[in-house]
Amino acid sequence: MTTTLSVRIDTKVRKRLEALARSSKRSKSFLAAEAIAAYVEAEEWQLNEIQAGLKDLEEGCTVSQERVSRWLRSWGKPEETSAP
Repeated sequence: MTTTLSVRIDTKVRKRLEALARSSKRSKSFLAAEAIAAYVEAEEWQLNEIQAGLKDLEEGCTVSQERVSRWLRSWGKPEETSAP
């Protein structure tokens, strides 16, 4: 199921979108819908990860910067350590 959404965009962006639509043989609406869907997915993921990180912080599930740095410095060396 789809619905209609009107948005205002810069004239230059509109012209670029039109050019992309022509060259990809897709409609402007299709390209705009794909771009919005990708943006929404990325933003949802980022905000969910931030919330999960804040929850971990509140619960005290943290690793010190020094432990992470020590682990990263060990990468590729014979004495490489496990992730903290």
